[in-house]
Amino acid sequence: MDSLITAAARALAAGDPLGALKRVALRDDAPALALRGIAMAQLGDFDRAKLLVRRAARTFGQREALARARCVIAEAEIALASRDLGWPQRRLDAARATLEAHGDRINAAHARYLAIRRLLLIGRLDEAAQALAQSEPSSLPPALRAIHALSVAGIAMRRLKATAARAALGRASDAARQADVPALAAEVQTLAQALDAPAARRIAHNGEWPLTLEQVEALLASDALVVDACRYRVLGADKTISLASRPVLVALAQLLAAAWPGEVPRDDLISTAFRTRYADQTHRARLRVEIGRLRKAVRGLAEIRATPNGFELAPTSSREVVVLAQPFEEKHAAVLAMLSDGEAWSSSALALALAMSQRNVQRALDALAASGKVQPLGRGRARRWLSSPVPGLTTALLLPAPLPGD
Repeated sequence: MDSLITAAARALAAGDPLGALKRVALRDDAPALALRGIAMAQLGDFDRAKLLVRRAARTFGQREALARARCVIAEAEIALASRDLGWPQRRLDAARATLEAHGDRINAAHARYLAIRRLLLIGRLDEAAQALAQSEPSSLPPALRAIHALSVAGIAMRRLKATAARAALGRASDAARQADVPALAAEVQTLAQALDAPAARRIAHNGEWPLTLEQVEALLASDALVVDACRYRVLGADKTISLASRPVLVALAQLLAAAWPGEVPRDDLISTAFRTRYADQTHRARLRVEIGRLRKAVRGLAEIRATPNGFELAPTSSREVVVLAQPFEEKHAAVLAMLSDGEAWSSSALALALAMSQRNVQRALDALAASGKVQPLGRGRARRWLSSPVPGLTTALLLPAPLPGD
């Protein structure tokens, strides 16, 4: 490897893509193409970066398996940065195996963390945690130690473990400072801001307040009866009841909990849970059926009593009843939450991350674009969607699995 290639690689490792391009911009040999591709990725031109890395892999040829594997890793990282979550995982696994076989432990570890971060984006936390447990970061360079700690923090935040997330972010900050890579330090800071931002709202009979993730964790650990409208469940007395597949019961439970210790009129329950302005006898009959189902579902945590005008919730042992809701009311909050990271997403990547159909995601994006909350970039299959973070925007931390029919 000549001196210019070595200098360009060191510039990229330090987060200086322009310095790297000054050294290899006019060269078309395979190492220079690969470095140019990585530099363009750091500058945000992902399409150009992808083409350069693929061209480098072809130029290296079949005999240079190690160099080709490194190009695959670079392409996978570009795909992750551009939110191309449908990029074939098996290519990354094969490249990592090649790197391990050739003794390139650092790049193999980097490939493993790319896979973990993709799993985090699509919400497969158990698989991400299992893969993370198989890695030992102590012998890795500071940059990879920072990425390991960021992954730990991301899993902890999704699992509502704010204390563990804050500790991991402290380790990530120390490692990023040692690595002296500005982009990595910025990523740590962004995640720290998400940890301190409002993650939910607490709704009770005497008002509502925004909650940070630490406050959400404390609320769920308290003796209150919590109707979690973010993840569609009811919690209390060391017992959790999932209502993830029963959206009507979630709506009824939320209304009853928000009004506790008061009652909710039947017409209000019907109009909200059944999404209708006019109530007739068929709606009232259906309400009785759904209330009966909710009674059975929350048995042991609360009772639902009929009153002359409607229904009321009565906890069996908890001293307080609260609703945990999203930070603000928004029909397409799930899509906005994914776009709040500031990256440009394709509709197919959003559909994969949210486990929704691409048609429903596209409808949501069109509605959000019409209201000025998101904006498209590009055309056709290259179109991406972008949203700048706004105050009070929900985070992806409390997003539930989609309900049937969404």
